[in-house]
Amino acid sequence: MARQARDYAREYELYHGKKKQIKRRAKRNKARRIMARAGLVSKGDGKDVHHRDRNVNNSGRSNLAVIRREKNRSIK
Repeated sequence: MARQARDYAREYELYHGKKKQIKRRAKRNKARRIMARAGLVSKGDGKDVHHRDRNVNNSGRSNLAVIRREKNRSIK
């Protein structure tokens, strides 16, 4: 069975481009910058910055952890 091609423009219009989602993405990027300044992550290292309480609004250093990308993005 052939896999249907994704329509990224439509996805952005319907979800990724919404103001709320843009703000959430900016907060996730900020958390990554915090950990990069601390020297715990670097570009291309295969690591993600994890919010322990799963709240992107809480980017305090004690709430952030560096974990493997596979573990952070797995469905539990």
